[in-house]
Amino acid sequence: MSITRIVMATAGTFILISLLLAHFVNPNWLWFTAFVGANLFQSAFTGFCPLVTILKKLGVRPADAF
Repeated sequence: MSITRIVMATAGTFILISLLLAHFVNPNWLWFTAFVGANLFQSAFTGFCPLVTILKKLGVRPADAF
């Protein structure tokens, strides 16, 4: 699996989990959803994503998603 697909899968998973937590536990979990969305938004413009840095250090291969 490539870095791009891992980042997309991780972001999607975090969003879905935080939405479930907001619904069943506490609505304040929506702040985590907003954080993930803001991070995706800023990475589209800056090209910086902390998860990509970690994955590169772990030796995951970079590739296009599609």
